[in-house]
Amino acid sequence: MGIIIILSLILIGVVIVQIARITELAGTLRGEEEAMMDSNRRNGAYMVIFVVGFLIFCVISAMYYKNWMLGYGPHISASEHGLALDSLFDTTLFFTGIVFVLTQILLFWYAYKYQYKPGRKVLFLAHDTRLELIWTAIPVIVMSFLVVKGLVVWNEAMADTNDEYIEIEAMGQQFNWLIRYPGADNRLGERNYKLFTASNPFGQDWNDTKNLDDFHPAEIVLPKGKKVRVRITSKDVLHNFDLPHFRVKMDAIPGLPTYFVFTPTTTTEEYRLRLKETPEYQALLDPIDPESPLLWEAFNYELACAELCGSGHYSMKRIVKIVEQEEYDAWAAAQQEQAWYPNNVKGKDEDPFKMSPEKARDLELMNRKKDFRMSINNAINAEKVEDRVFKLDYVKYQTGSSLLTEESSDELNNLVEALADFPNLSLELAGHTDNVGNPVNNQALSQKRAESVYTYLTSHGIASNRLKAVGYGDTQPVESNDTEEGRRKNRRTEARITSK
Repeated sequence: MGIIIILSLILIGVVIVQIARITELAGTLRGEEEAMMDSNRRNGAYMVIFVVGFLIFCVISAMYYKNWMLGYGPHISASEHGLALDSLFDTTLFFTGIVFVLTQILLFWYAYKYQYKPGRKVLFLAHDTRLELIWTAIPVIVMSFLVVKGLVVWNEAMADTNDEYIEIEAMGQQFNWLIRYPGADNRLGERNYKLFTASNPFGQDWNDTKNLDDFHPAEIVLPKGKKVRVRITSKDVLHNFDLPHFRVKMDAIPGLPTYFVFTPTTTTEEYRLRLKETPEYQALLDPIDPESPLLWEAFNYELACAELCGSGHYSMKRIVKIVEQEEYDAWAAAQQEQAWYPNNVKGKDEDPFKMSPEKARDLELMNRKKDFRMSINNAINAEKVEDRVFKLDYVKYQTGSSLLTEESSDELNNLVEALADFPNLSLELAGHTDNVGNPVNNQALSQKRAESVYTYLTSHGIASNRLKAVGYGDTQPVESNDTEEGRRKNRRTEARITSK
């Protein structure tokens, strides 16, 4: 068989050589110039036919694969900012598409139009200011428009707002993504690259008590409609954090933390139902296995690395699930049992609290005080009146009562100190409840709770004319009361700065 293949290749080569000789002989018989003109005519016609076929192929192939491409068919963006980003790509495609089509048509048409003819002379233009102005000014105008539109989209996507958000951390390494979530305190603890060990993959500083409830899940689960801020870092080489369906893409750079903010708008199940309506996704995932699921049934959002980070680059894949808020709350609550510190560090040599629970309590109070100071300073320095509010996160009451719990004194003592440091500061102490129960009773309870805080502060030396207690009941929720998590956030005590 090998000999036959080799002989066949030799025969093909001989045929090509003979055809070339015959063509050369025919040209000699007809005359060299006539043969060259005939060749030019043929090649010019072929080029025109090619460009027509090529452009038709581009249009037809784009229409054929429309339902597979991001931004088209069922693959509209699954995040809020993604729609603006897709619009920017469409605008760019419009202008570059015009240039692409025109340049291809002119390129191949000129090859036909200006083929060699006897007596034709080349026209040489040494300088044409008007022509140069046109082909310089038009790209400048178009590029300026695209750059400005791109900056507007970027600023909208990355806007720094005071909205509540979930913050998670993604760290790339060869060849995996490490994911970290905050615990019940909704705050990620400090970390240090010098603390990297096998039992501490993020280099978390266990002296920072915010780290003690952080957990490292095997999958990424996020709630629909909630703003998410992702800290993006790398442990070794350059990676890229890519969530294509959410139009999120950001480099993970060693030593230079980056971030991205986005809000998911479509759950995984909703996206699957969208694909279900598309004929292309009715095919089997594995064509040779009749028992395999259909493409739309097997769909999942994915986190990938969009940087060539090494030979195992292809394996940097994580499943991302977008769910409703209630399902997310249940998942996050279950993950608390898998918090990294109690399951992997507590009681071991690297545990800084192994021999001193008192130290753990002192550090926690110190961190709380630091966070409180930051919160009140932000409120004092806020430009807008509506932003001059800070929460008293650790002020708690006995269930159904206005009696303060014992641990509330730590937070209130921080407030006493702050009021002593800012003698011109006056506050409105606001009590809020969820909507469970009678609205009248809720308002009365919130008023009594605000008065309990008022009484504590005045009994510790704060002048009564600097304080005012107001109960708002359930009239000013910050979250929906349809979920337990939302109701928990609505039950709160706040302080609003009335003068400073």
